[in-house]
Amino acid sequence: MGEEYEVEVGPVAHGGHCIARTSEGQVLFVRHALPGERVVARVTEGEEGARFLRADAVTVLDASKDRIDEPCPFAGPGRCGGCDWQHAKPGAQRRLKADVIAEQLQRLAGLTPEEAGWDGTVLPAEGDKVPAGQVPAWRTRVQYAVTADGRAGLRRHRSHEVEPIDHCMIAAEGVSELGIEKRVWTGMDSVEAIAATGSQDRQVVLTPKPGARLPLVELDRPVSVLRVDERSGGVHRVHGRPFVRERADGRTHRVGNGGFWQVHPKAADTLVTAVMQGLLPRKGDMALDLYCGVGLFAGALADRVGDQGAVLGIESGKRAVEDARHNLADFERVRIEQGKVESVLPRTGITEVDLVVLDPPRAGAGRKTVEHLSSLGARRIAYVACDPAALARDLGYFRDGGYRVRTLRAFDLFPMTHHVECVAILEPTGKGH
Repeated sequence: MGEEYEVEVGPVAHGGHCIARTSEGQVLFVRHALPGERVVARVTEGEEGARFLRADAVTVLDASKDRIDEPCPFAGPGRCGGCDWQHAKPGAQRRLKADVIAEQLQRLAGLTPEEAGWDGTVLPAEGDKVPAGQVPAWRTRVQYAVTADGRAGLRRHRSHEVEPIDHCMIAAEGVSELGIEKRVWTGMDSVEAIAATGSQDRQVVLTPKPGARLPLVELDRPVSVLRVDERSGGVHRVHGRPFVRERADGRTHRVGNGGFWQVHPKAADTLVTAVMQGLLPRKGDMALDLYCGVGLFAGALADRVGDQGAVLGIESGKRAVEDARHNLADFERVRIEQGKVESVLPRTGITEVDLVVLDPPRAGAGRKTVEHLSSLGARRIAYVACDPAALARDLGYFRDGGYRVRTLRAFDLFPMTHHVECVAILEPTGKGH
């Protein structure tokens, strides 16, 4: 810890850092650097003899043409860990993400971009093309950590320490206007702010420290308040609605208890469009929506397969299942089952389907689930992935199961961070193009 090395920075790696080597050949994962730079890197984590060390670029000796001054006053070595690429031009950030996707596809699935049907680009979301030095305000959900003296902030990288802030530049306007950072949050562990897209619903989810009393929440805009139970982890309504209303694909979706919804305001529509353009649902199709959340893709599928079609959604979260059933109540031929995909899917007795959408958590779907899906003979499968490594691993399993990637698209739905969203469309290997 604290040791400094002068290094040439090599390629970007998955996780918001670049790879460099010390003169002894030890691998450094360097944050706040860009490929091709010469920097002084200070070790932040790791011990002697470890396979790799983590480090921050504390001095830039030879800067990349893609480097800019961080627009955010809280970004930089040892500071807020919320963003990874504040120091890179917006176009360069998308190229870095493209490099990571290409590297993961090659390393974990043995696929070139051409073989994956991908043009090698990461597309910005609508409205996000901002000049260098500006930051899109996209984050509709921000979880603030709270310091011992009650100030709101964000955690430092790989740390429980809190960086107090007075404004988060990537927070959406609906979050910023609540004024969370101006209040004192005595006794709170965290405060999550949610600003719905397509409605004026605003919500704050409080997690108190053990034994602490809830503060009276008075913010700059009307807001509903929920609290997380310290013992059960369950979420309870304090006042206002226990849900927010989100709009996507021309429909309103109820999302309760701070449940999962895409964070970027354009993400839900962007992903539905990409999935439906890739699947091309037909009237009468039987479709699966796995890890279906509150039913975003299930609703889009139900709309398109019509009264003769059917959709089965599977979701493990109890509250999300209640919301999905509520959101899809108009569709008689939609069923939502609660439970883990790997245990519920075999129990359904389904032996064939026309279409599949899966949007698994960061760890991916895994070999067993992919093997099961490959056996159902779907005409097309849409895989929505928030982690390129998990996507590449699962694409390898799909290849073993007789599916190939027809197209892959990548979207920059998390600007300034290393995260990227991909939509892969798969089809059986035996079919014609």
